[in-house]
Amino acid sequence: MSAPRPELPTLPVTFRPTLTRVVLLSVGLAMFLVITVVALMLERLNPAERASFVFVAALFFGVLALLSRPKVAADDTGVTVVNLTRTRRLAWEEILRVNLRSGDPWVFLDLSDGTSLPALGIQPGLAKQQAIRDARALRSLAEARGAGGDDTPTGG
Repeated sequence: MSAPRPELPTLPVTFRPTLTRVVLLSVGLAMFLVITVVALMLERLNPAERASFVFVAALFFGVLALLSRPKVAADDTGVTVVNLTRTRRLAWEEILRVNLRSGDPWVFLDLSDGTSLPALGIQPGLAKQQAIRDARALRSLAEARGAGGDDTPTGG
C-alpha cells in the first residue's frame, strides 16, 4: 500500500535541515568564542600569534556556516537548490522524480536532461521523519506542477 499523499504546501516554501543548521552554527560560534578567549588569555603570545588564532577560529566558523547553507526553496515557477557551494534554479518541468531512498544521505532530483541533482537541503541525518515529510511534500509539488511522477518509495 502506498503512503498517503501529503497536502501540497503553500508556496513559496523552503525546506532545510533546521536541527543540523542549529547544531553547526552553535558549535561554530562556541568554537570561535573559546579559541578567541584562549588566544587573548595566553600571555606568551604576541599580537600576530593572537591574530592567527582568531583567524583560524573564524575559518572553522566559516566552514561550519558553509555546511549549514543547504536548502531547497520552491515557488510557483520552480525550485532553487542551494548546496554547499552551488545554487541551481530548476523549472518544475525539469524535475522528473524526487528520490529519498532508505540509506540516502539526502534527496536526489532526477532531471529531464538525464542527470541527477543532489538536494542537500533535505537530509535525514538528525531529523529523519522531517526529511521524509519534506521529500514527500516536494515530490507532491513536482508531480502537481511538473512532468514528474515517482514509483520509488520514500523513507525506510
